[in-house]
Amino acid sequence: MKTLSVVILNWNGLHLLRTYLPQVVANTPADVADIVVADNASTDGSLDYVRQTFPQVGIIAFDRNHGFAGGYNRALQGIGTPLTVLLNSDAAPDPGWTEPLLRLFDAEPDVAAAAPKILSYTHPDLFEYAGAAGGFVDWLGYPFCRGRIMDTVEADRGQYDTDIDAFWASGAALAVRTTIYRQLGGLDEDFFAHMEEIDLCWRMLNTGFRVVACGHASVRHLGGGTLSQQNPHKTYLNFRNNLLMLVKNYNTRLWPAVIAIRLVLDGLAGLRFAATGHWADCRAIVLAHWHFFARLRATMAKRRHLAAGRSRHLPDTMKRYSVMWRYFARRRTVYSDI
Repeated sequence: MKTLSVVILNWNGLHLLRTYLPQVVANTPADVADIVVADNASTDGSLDYVRQTFPQVGIIAFDRNHGFAGGYNRALQGIGTPLTVLLNSDAAPDPGWTEPLLRLFDAEPDVAAAAPKILSYTHPDLFEYAGAAGGFVDWLGYPFCRGRIMDTVEADRGQYDTDIDAFWASGAALAVRTTIYRQLGGLDEDFFAHMEEIDLCWRMLNTGFRVVACGHASVRHLGGGTLSQQNPHKTYLNFRNNLLMLVKNYNTRLWPAVIAIRLVLDGLAGLRFAATGHWADCRAIVLAHWHFFARLRATMAKRRHLAAGRSRHLPDTMKRYSVMWRYFARRRTVYSDI
């Protein structure tokens, strides 16, 4: 029995499969890992390409598009290996990427999730925005990374070639223990896209598991394949999902105060967008808040459901400072200075 499955979710991504799947196959040892394409009812010939070009790659074909979270959740129901990597279709692993991950999970039984360094595919000397060398959040729920603070992305000079406990691992290349993923309900399908991996990792931390950034493995990620960084719909999803995530997982009595502070800060962000003429992004924040309150009752039900197995203490890897203050007010723009 193999140890690892690499699951690539696809929806009409033939152009991405042609570029990245050959690199996944070449750099993933067949003796320890299966590669599987989970397809959300593509109509562009994606599966024909996989069958004809890489017959050794497994296929899970859905009858409709279940989205990112729903597609992975359904795919992992049929995975039998102890470990699974959720790999974006626009990601290409570097040679030898599986060995450090396998060693990590073998040596550390309380690690539920891990991620390699995420480097830019188009600028190989830079970290990629979505994950970099390990993700964190501050006490207000703002995410940032080792190697990427807000919009400042560092060059990879080997400064983060270490394994450290993190708060979240990037969904671009998210390695998980398959059974724990399923036990915790997988990715929250109500999020649709963005921050669902942070939510999952937070649930893992709250139930006593660890999340690790594996600095000895690396993956090249194109990024922006679904939504670009400058996209009002992405603004909407990030602001809405961040609030939903805080309500679900913040495990101290401070959570109502944190939500109140975030609503004010979100409002200031909306005013900043308006002042700079980004009206669509301003409107996206208003809609995010509207839909957050519309889903609040259902989110509170999730919070109560998760409470039974949840620690009463904040995760050790949640930063007790404000990353926004340190970045914008104190001009600390790299992780080592934060």
